[in-house]
Amino acid sequence: MADSTPEQSSSELTPSMQRLHAYWRMPYILAPKDSDKGGNPFTRITESGDDPKEYILYRGELNYIVMNRFPYNAGHLLVIPFREVPTLDKLSAEERHELMDLIVKAQDILTKALRPDGFNTGFNFGSAGGAGIPRHLHCHVVPRWDGDTNFMPVIGNTRVIPDSMDAMWERLHAHVNV
Repeated sequence: MADSTPEQSSSELTPSMQRLHAYWRMPYILAPKDSDKGGNPFTRITESGDDPKEYILYRGELNYIVMNRFPYNAGHLLVIPFREVPTLDKLSAEERHELMDLIVKAQDILTKALRPDGFNTGFNFGSAGGAGIPRHLHCHVVPRWDGDTNFMPVIGNTRVIPDSMDAMWERLHAHVNV
């Protein structure tokens, strides 16, 4: 079997090849999980009363729009019912109607603020379906741009987010009632 030892040690590689810092991921890695805290972050953030701190962009009567704290892409939003329910069939007709209206509103905010070329919009139901908080449904609204896919998520297991959460909240919030 051939020796798989690299020709250069990691200390001889260029600095850009040695380290890729993703400091924004550590709070997510270290944070107690929903079950550890005994609470639901989607209901907890709505109780704080500090929408900018919690990155809540808009509150409807039955649902709200919030920035994803651990985004897949710049401007990644979530549309969430206030009431904790795991699936769409558990929502009332009024909750489902407003949820859809707020998905449209989220896309409108992102279109005005960031001018994306398209969107990935959808739900993950249950742990097996990829839901991080399966007991409280939420819709992801992720802006996308032509040519925005790159090698970072594929080979670096890292996403590049070009703006801070606070700056992005300001940028998006300016278009909530426009």
